[in-house]
Amino acid sequence: MSKPIYMDYAATTFVKPAVLEEMIPYFTEYFGNPSSIYSLSRETKKAIDKARDRVAKGINADSNEIFFTGGGSEADNWALKGVAFANYNKGNHIITTQIEHHAILHACEYLEKHGFQVTYLPVDEYGLVSLDELEKAITDNTILVSIMFANNEIGTIQSISEIGKLCKSKKVLFHTDAVQALGNVPIDVKEMNIDLLSMAAHKIYGPKGTGALYIRKGVKIDNLVHGGAQERARRAGTENVAGIVGFGKAVELAVSNMEEHTNHLKTLRDKLINGLLKIPYSRLNGPSGTNRLAGNSNICFRFIEGEAILLLLDSMGICASSGSACTSGSLDPSHVLLAIGLPHEIAHGSLRLSLGDNTTEEEVDYVIESVGKVVQRLRDMSPLWDDFLKEGEK
Repeated sequence: MSKPIYMDYAATTFVKPAVLEEMIPYFTEYFGNPSSIYSLSRETKKAIDKARDRVAKGINADSNEIFFTGGGSEADNWALKGVAFANYNKGNHIITTQIEHHAILHACEYLEKHGFQVTYLPVDEYGLVSLDELEKAITDNTILVSIMFANNEIGTIQSISEIGKLCKSKKVLFHTDAVQALGNVPIDVKEMNIDLLSMAAHKIYGPKGTGALYIRKGVKIDNLVHGGAQERARRAGTENVAGIVGFGKAVELAVSNMEEHTNHLKTLRDKLINGLLKIPYSRLNGPSGTNRLAGNSNICFRFIEGEAILLLLDSMGICASSGSACTSGSLDPSHVLLAIGLPHEIAHGSLRLSLGDNTTEEEVDYVIESVGKVVQRLRDMSPLWDDFLKEGEK
Protein backbone atom coordinates (compact mmCIF):
# COMPACT_ATOMS: atom_id res chain seq x y z
CA MET A 1 0.00 0.00 0.00
CA SER A 2 1.39 3.40 -1.01
CA LYS A 3 -0.26 5.52 1.67
CA PRO A 4 0.89 4.80 5.26
CA ILE A 5 -1.68 3.05 7.43
CA TYR A 6 -1.99 5.01 10.64
CA MET A 7 -2.70 2.87 13.70
CA ASP A 8 -1.54 5.22 16.44
CA TYR A 9 -4.53 7.48 17.13
CA ALA A 10 -3.95 7.17 20.88
CA ALA A 11 -0.69 9.08 20.35
CA THR A 12 -2.25 11.85 18.30
CA THR A 13 -4.82 12.53 15.57
CA PHE A 14 -4.99 14.61 12.42
CA VAL A 15 -6.82 17.94 12.53
CA LYS A 16 -10.25 17.64 10.97
CA PRO A 17 -11.00 20.01 8.08
CA ALA A 18 -13.93 21.58 9.94
CA VAL A 19 -11.64 22.29 12.90
CA LEU A 20 -8.90 23.77 10.75
CA GLU A 21 -11.41 25.91 8.88
CA GLU A 22 -12.48 27.60 12.10
CA MET A 23 -8.88 28.08 13.22
CA ILE A 24 -7.42 29.76 10.12
CA PRO A 25 -8.98 33.24 10.54
CA TYR A 26 -7.36 33.52 13.97
CA PHE A 27 -3.91 33.12 12.44
CA THR A 28 -4.41 35.74 9.76
CA GLU A 29 -7.42 38.03 10.19
CA TYR A 30 -8.41 38.01 13.88
CA PHE A 31 -4.91 38.06 15.32
CA GLY A 32 -5.39 40.63 18.08
CA ASN A 33 -4.24 39.96 21.62
CA PRO A 34 -7.37 39.04 23.62
CA SER A 35 -6.15 41.16 26.54
CA SER A 36 -6.26 44.40 24.54
CA ILE A 37 -9.37 46.62 24.52
CA TYR A 38 -9.80 47.54 20.83
CA SER A 39 -12.38 45.87 18.59
CA LEU A 40 -9.94 43.50 16.85
CA SER A 41 -9.00 42.00 20.19
CA ARG A 42 -12.61 41.85 21.34
CA GLU A 43 -13.25 39.48 18.43
CA THR A 44 -10.55 37.09 19.66
CA LYS A 45 -11.91 37.34 23.19
CA LYS A 46 -15.37 36.36 21.91
CA ALA A 47 -13.85 33.38 20.10
CA ILE A 48 -12.21 32.17 23.31
CA ASP A 49 -15.47 32.55 25.21
CA LYS A 50 -17.30 30.55 22.54
CA ALA A 51 -14.71 27.77 22.71
CA ARG A 52 -14.93 27.72 26.49
CA ASP A 53 -18.69 27.25 26.26
CA ARG A 54 -18.24 24.38 23.80
CA VAL A 55 -15.72 22.56 25.99
CA ALA A 56 -17.86 23.07 29.08
CA LYS A 57 -20.95 21.73 27.34
CA GLY A 58 -18.99 18.64 26.28
CA ILE A 59 -18.46 17.56 29.90
CA ASN A 60 -21.53 19.23 31.49
CA ALA A 61 -19.49 21.87 33.30
CA ASP A 62 -20.07 25.59 33.68
CA SER A 63 -18.03 27.70 31.28
CA ASN A 64 -16.30 29.56 34.13
CA GLU A 65 -14.91 26.21 35.33
CA ILE A 66 -12.86 25.66 32.14
CA PHE A 67 -9.27 26.93 32.03
CA PHE A 68 -7.24 26.53 28.85
CA THR A 69 -3.70 25.15 29.07
CA GLY A 70 -0.84 24.21 26.79
CA GLY A 71 -1.96 20.57 26.71
CA GLY A 72 -2.95 17.57 28.78
CA SER A 73 0.39 17.22 30.56
CA GLU A 74 0.22 20.82 31.75
CA ALA A 75 -3.33 20.27 32.96
CA ASP A 76 -2.23 17.18 34.89
CA ASN A 77 0.69 19.02 36.48
CA TRP A 78 -1.50 21.97 37.41
CA ALA A 79 -4.13 19.75 38.99
CA LEU A 80 -1.67 17.87 41.18
CA LYS A 81 0.78 20.61 42.11
CA GLY A 82 -1.87 23.30 42.38
CA VAL A 83 -4.10 21.30 44.72
CA ALA A 84 -1.16 19.95 46.73
CA PHE A 85 0.43 23.30 47.54
CA ALA A 86 -2.90 25.09 48.05
CA ASN A 87 -4.11 22.48 50.54
CA TYR A 88 -0.90 21.61 52.35
CA ASN A 89 -2.34 22.92 55.61
CA LYS A 90 -5.08 20.28 55.39
CA GLY A 91 -2.84 17.31 54.64
CA ASN A 92 0.03 16.04 52.52
CA HIS A 93 -1.26 12.71 51.21
CA ILE A 94 -2.11 12.03 47.55
CA ILE A 95 -3.46 8.81 46.06
CA THR A 96 -2.96 7.74 42.44
CA THR A 97 -2.38 4.47 40.57
CA GLN A 98 0.56 2.56 39.15
CA ILE A 99 -0.74 2.89 35.57
CA GLU A 100 -1.10 6.66 35.25
CA HIS A 101 0.38 8.72 32.43
CA HIS A 102 3.87 9.94 33.24
CA ALA A 103 2.56 13.49 33.53
CA ILE A 104 0.87 12.30 36.72
CA LEU A 105 3.58 9.92 37.93
CA HIS A 106 6.41 12.41 37.46
CA ALA A 107 4.39 15.19 39.06
CA CYS A 108 3.85 12.89 42.05
CA GLU A 109 7.57 12.15 42.23
CA TYR A 110 8.21 15.90 42.26
CA LEU A 111 5.72 16.38 45.09
CA GLU A 112 7.32 13.59 47.10
CA LYS A 113 10.57 15.57 47.00
CA HIS A 114 8.68 18.48 48.52
CA GLY A 115 7.27 16.71 51.55
CA PHE A 116 4.15 15.04 50.16
CA GLN A 117 3.31 11.37 50.60
CA VAL A 118 1.94 9.47 47.60
CA THR A 119 0.17 6.11 47.55
CA TYR A 120 0.37 4.30 44.20
CA LEU A 121 -2.56 1.91 44.10
CA PRO A 122 -2.09 -1.44 42.35
CA VAL A 123 -4.46 -2.64 39.64
CA ASP A 124 -5.76 -6.06 38.68
CA GLU A 125 -4.82 -8.01 35.56
CA TYR A 126 -7.16 -5.85 33.48
CA GLY A 127 -5.85 -2.55 34.82
CA LEU A 128 -8.84 -1.84 37.09
CA VAL A 129 -8.53 -0.15 40.47
CA SER A 130 -10.23 -1.74 43.48
CA LEU A 131 -12.68 0.60 45.22
CA ASP A 132 -12.01 -1.24 48.47
CA GLU A 133 -8.27 -0.65 48.12
CA LEU A 134 -8.92 3.02 47.38
CA GLU A 135 -11.16 3.42 50.42
CA LYS A 136 -8.58 1.77 52.66
CA ALA A 137 -5.87 4.08 51.33
CA ILE A 138 -7.75 7.28 52.18
CA THR A 139 -6.63 8.81 55.49
CA ASP A 140 -7.31 12.00 57.40
CA ASN A 141 -4.30 13.51 55.61
CA THR A 142 -5.51 12.67 52.09
CA ILE A 143 -6.17 15.81 50.04
CA LEU A 144 -6.39 14.45 46.50
CA VAL A 145 -7.15 11.28 44.55
CA SER A 146 -5.99 11.25 40.91
CA ILE A 147 -7.09 8.28 38.80
CA MET A 148 -7.13 8.36 35.01
CA PHE A 149 -10.47 7.95 33.26
CA ALA A 150 -9.18 5.64 30.51
CA ASN A 151 -5.70 4.22 30.12
CA ASN A 152 -3.67 5.33 27.11
CA GLU A 153 -1.88 1.99 26.66
CA ILE A 154 -4.36 -0.81 27.39
CA GLY A 155 -7.63 1.11 27.09
CA THR A 156 -8.99 0.31 30.56
CA ILE A 157 -11.96 2.50 31.52
CA GLN A 158 -12.20 2.98 35.29
CA SER A 159 -15.38 3.13 37.37
CA ILE A 160 -15.18 6.90 37.55
CA SER A 161 -18.68 7.50 38.93
CA GLU A 162 -18.08 5.13 41.83
CA ILE A 163 -14.66 6.63 42.52
CA GLY A 164 -16.12 10.14 42.47
CA LYS A 165 -18.91 9.14 44.81
CA LEU A 166 -16.43 7.60 47.25
CA CYS A 167 -14.17 10.65 47.22
CA LYS A 168 -17.09 12.97 47.80
CA SER A 169 -18.24 10.91 50.78
CA LYS A 170 -14.71 11.13 52.22
CA LYS A 171 -14.47 14.87 51.45
CA VAL A 172 -11.37 14.31 49.32
CA LEU A 173 -10.83 16.10 45.99
CA PHE A 174 -10.97 13.87 42.91
CA HIS A 175 -8.99 14.56 39.73
CA THR A 176 -9.11 12.43 36.59
CA ASP A 177 -6.88 12.51 33.53
CA ALA A 178 -9.53 12.27 30.78
CA VAL A 179 -7.21 12.91 27.85
CA GLN A 180 -8.03 9.53 26.26
CA ALA A 181 -11.65 9.46 27.40
CA LEU A 182 -12.84 12.78 26.00
CA GLY A 183 -14.83 12.17 22.83
CA ASN A 184 -14.78 8.41 23.37
CA VAL A 185 -16.72 8.04 26.64
CA PRO A 186 -19.66 10.14 27.89
CA ILE A 187 -18.42 12.51 30.60
CA ASP A 188 -20.61 14.37 33.10
CA VAL A 189 -18.44 16.03 35.74
CA LYS A 190 -21.42 16.88 37.95
CA GLU A 191 -23.03 13.46 37.91
CA MET A 192 -19.65 11.74 38.31
CA ASN A 193 -18.56 13.98 41.21
CA ILE A 194 -15.35 15.02 39.45
CA ASP A 195 -13.55 18.02 40.96
CA LEU A 196 -10.79 18.41 38.37
CA LEU A 197 -10.44 16.94 34.88
CA SER A 198 -7.63 17.17 32.31
CA MET A 199 -8.18 17.34 28.55
CA ALA A 200 -6.13 17.69 25.35
CA ALA A 201 -7.23 18.80 21.88
CA HIS A 202 -4.89 16.69 19.77
CA LYS A 203 -6.47 13.39 20.86
CA ILE A 204 -9.85 14.37 19.37
CA TYR A 205 -8.82 15.71 15.93
CA GLY A 206 -7.88 19.13 17.24
CA PRO A 207 -4.55 20.98 17.30
CA LYS A 208 -1.51 20.02 19.35
CA GLY A 209 -0.35 22.26 22.16
CA THR A 210 -3.83 23.05 23.48
CA GLY A 211 -5.65 21.54 26.44
CA ALA A 212 -7.81 22.47 29.38
CA LEU A 213 -8.31 21.80 33.06
CA TYR A 214 -11.82 21.69 34.48
CA ILE A 215 -11.75 23.06 38.02
CA ARG A 216 -15.00 22.75 39.91
CA LYS A 217 -16.11 26.03 41.39
CA GLY A 218 -14.87 26.30 44.97
CA VAL A 219 -11.81 24.05 44.58
CA LYS A 220 -8.76 25.60 46.21
CA ILE A 221 -5.82 25.47 43.81
CA ASP A 222 -2.58 27.40 43.29
CA ASN A 223 -1.47 28.71 39.91
CA LEU A 224 1.10 26.73 37.95
CA VAL A 225 2.03 29.51 35.50
CA HIS A 226 2.54 33.03 36.81
CA GLY A 227 2.97 36.32 34.97
CA GLY A 228 -0.36 37.71 33.81
CA ALA A 229 -4.10 37.93 34.33
CA GLN A 230 -5.17 35.59 31.53
CA GLU A 231 -7.71 32.83 32.20
CA ARG A 232 -9.24 34.92 34.97
CA ALA A 233 -5.82 35.28 36.62
CA ARG A 234 -5.46 31.50 36.93
CA ARG A 235 -3.07 30.76 34.05
CA ALA A 236 -0.68 33.45 32.77
CA GLY A 237 0.40 33.81 29.15
CA THR A 238 -1.12 35.17 25.94
CA GLU A 239 -3.79 32.74 24.85
CA ASN A 240 -3.29 30.41 21.88
CA VAL A 241 -6.46 31.73 20.27
CA ALA A 242 -6.40 29.57 17.13
CA GLY A 243 -5.65 26.46 19.16
CA ILE A 244 -8.41 27.23 21.64
CA VAL A 245 -10.89 27.83 18.83
CA GLY A 246 -9.90 24.51 17.27
CA PHE A 247 -10.23 22.73 20.59
CA GLY A 248 -13.75 24.06 21.08
CA LYS A 249 -14.82 22.91 17.63
CA ALA A 250 -13.15 19.51 18.10
CA VAL A 251 -15.04 18.92 21.36
CA GLU A 252 -18.32 19.91 19.75
CA LEU A 253 -17.78 17.48 16.86
CA ALA A 254 -16.54 14.67 19.09
CA VAL A 255 -19.45 14.81 21.51
CA SER A 256 -22.13 15.13 18.80
CA ASN A 257 -20.68 12.21 16.84
CA MET A 258 -19.62 9.97 19.74
CA GLU A 259 -22.03 7.07 19.25
CA GLU A 260 -21.32 6.68 15.54
CA HIS A 261 -17.60 7.14 16.15
CA THR A 262 -17.35 4.49 18.88
CA ASN A 263 -19.55 1.97 17.07
CA HIS A 264 -17.30 2.26 14.00
CA LEU A 265 -14.19 1.73 16.11
CA LYS A 266 -15.57 -1.17 18.17
CA THR A 267 -16.39 -3.19 15.06
CA LEU A 268 -12.92 -2.73 13.60
CA ARG A 269 -11.17 -3.13 16.96
CA ASP A 270 -12.85 -6.49 17.62
CA LYS A 271 -11.94 -7.73 14.16
CA LEU A 272 -8.35 -6.61 14.67
CA ILE A 273 -8.02 -8.21 18.11
CA ASN A 274 -9.62 -11.48 17.00
CA GLY A 275 -7.31 -11.65 14.00
CA LEU A 276 -4.15 -10.95 15.99
CA LEU A 277 -5.02 -13.43 18.74
CA LYS A 278 -4.96 -16.21 16.13
CA ILE A 279 -1.19 -15.78 16.09
CA PRO A 280 0.22 -18.46 18.44
CA TYR A 281 1.46 -17.36 21.87
CA SER A 282 -0.20 -13.96 21.80
CA ARG A 283 -2.34 -12.36 24.51
CA LEU A 284 -4.64 -9.36 24.84
CA ASN A 285 -3.57 -6.81 27.43
CA GLY A 286 -6.37 -5.06 29.28
CA PRO A 287 -10.09 -5.77 29.45
CA SER A 288 -12.46 -6.84 26.72
CA GLY A 289 -15.94 -5.49 26.04
CA THR A 290 -17.39 -2.31 27.49
CA ASN A 291 -14.54 -1.54 29.91
CA ARG A 292 -12.15 -0.90 27.02
CA LEU A 293 -11.77 2.16 24.82
CA ALA A 294 -13.43 1.53 21.47
CA GLY A 295 -10.31 2.13 19.40
CA ASN A 296 -7.69 0.45 21.58
CA SER A 297 -5.94 -2.87 21.09
CA ASN A 298 -2.78 -3.96 22.88
CA ILE A 299 -1.30 -7.39 22.20
CA CYS A 300 1.84 -9.12 23.47
CA PHE A 301 3.68 -11.66 21.33
CA ARG A 302 6.03 -13.99 23.17
CA PHE A 303 9.66 -14.55 22.17
CA ILE A 304 10.10 -11.26 20.31
CA GLU A 305 10.81 -7.59 21.11
CA GLY A 306 8.34 -4.78 20.52
CA GLU A 307 10.71 -2.26 18.92
CA ALA A 308 11.64 -4.75 16.21
CA ILE A 309 7.95 -5.24 15.43
CA LEU A 310 7.51 -1.48 15.03
CA LEU A 311 10.49 -1.10 12.71
CA LEU A 312 9.37 -3.92 10.42
CA LEU A 313 5.77 -2.71 10.39
CA ASP A 314 7.00 0.76 9.50
CA SER A 315 8.86 -0.70 6.52
CA MET A 316 5.51 -2.18 5.46
CA GLY A 317 3.77 1.18 5.70
CA ILE A 318 2.11 0.71 9.13
CA CYS A 319 2.40 3.30 11.91
CA ALA A 320 2.03 1.68 15.34
CA SER A 321 3.53 1.89 18.83
CA SER A 322 4.52 -0.31 21.74
CA GLY A 323 2.93 1.96 24.35
CA SER A 324 2.79 5.62 25.28
CA ALA A 325 4.33 8.05 22.80
CA CYS A 326 5.79 9.91 25.79
CA THR A 327 8.06 6.95 26.62
CA SER A 328 8.87 5.71 23.11
CA GLY A 329 12.60 6.38 23.63
CA SER A 330 12.82 4.17 26.69
CA LEU A 331 14.27 0.67 26.59
CA ASP A 332 12.31 -0.37 29.67
CA PRO A 333 9.06 -2.31 29.25
CA SER A 334 5.80 -0.46 29.82
CA HIS A 335 5.11 0.36 33.46
CA VAL A 336 1.43 -0.30 32.69
CA LEU A 337 2.07 -3.84 31.49
CA LEU A 338 4.30 -4.57 34.47
CA ALA A 339 1.59 -3.25 36.79
CA ILE A 340 -0.98 -5.71 35.40
CA GLY A 341 1.38 -8.56 36.18
CA LEU A 342 3.28 -9.28 32.97
CA PRO A 343 6.91 -10.39 33.33
CA HIS A 344 9.54 -8.23 31.63
CA GLU A 345 10.23 -10.67 28.80
CA ILE A 346 6.58 -10.77 27.74
CA ALA A 347 5.90 -7.06 28.29
CA HIS A 348 8.78 -6.28 25.92
CA GLY A 349 6.85 -7.90 23.08
CA SER A 350 3.87 -5.54 23.19
CA LEU A 351 2.16 -3.85 20.26
CA ARG A 352 -0.43 -1.10 20.62
CA LEU A 353 -2.66 -0.48 17.62
CA SER A 354 -5.15 2.34 18.12
CA LEU A 355 -7.83 3.06 15.54
CA GLY A 356 -9.52 6.27 14.44
CA ASP A 357 -12.05 7.87 12.15
CA ASN A 358 -10.14 7.13 8.94
CA THR A 359 -9.41 3.47 9.74
CA THR A 360 -10.98 1.06 7.23
CA GLU A 361 -11.74 -2.65 7.24
CA GLU A 362 -9.24 -3.13 4.40
CA GLU A 363 -6.52 -1.56 6.52
CA VAL A 364 -7.37 -3.84 9.43
CA ASP A 365 -7.10 -6.88 7.15
CA TYR A 366 -3.72 -5.71 5.88
CA VAL A 367 -2.43 -5.09 9.41
CA ILE A 368 -3.52 -8.53 10.63
CA GLU A 369 -1.74 -10.16 7.71
CA SER A 370 1.37 -7.99 8.11
CA VAL A 371 1.71 -8.50 11.86
CA GLY A 372 1.46 -12.25 11.37
CA LYS A 373 4.33 -12.16 8.87
CA VAL A 374 6.45 -9.89 11.07
CA VAL A 375 5.97 -12.00 14.19
CA GLN A 376 6.90 -15.17 12.34
CA ARG A 377 9.97 -13.54 10.79
CA LEU A 378 11.20 -12.28 14.15
CA ARG A 379 10.57 -15.61 15.86
CA ASP A 380 12.53 -17.40 13.18
CA MET A 381 15.50 -15.22 14.15
CA SER A 382 14.93 -15.46 17.91
CA PRO A 383 17.05 -17.81 20.07
CA LEU A 384 14.25 -17.71 22.64
CA TRP A 385 11.82 -19.12 20.08
CA ASP A 386 14.37 -21.72 19.01
CA ASP A 387 14.94 -22.79 22.61
CA PHE A 388 11.20 -22.95 23.20
CA LEU A 389 10.70 -25.23 20.20
CA LYS A 390 13.53 -27.50 21.33
CA GLU A 391 12.10 -27.70 24.83
CA GLY A 392 8.72 -28.51 23.32
CA GLU A 393 10.21 -31.38 21.32
CA LYS A 394 11.74 -32.78 24.50
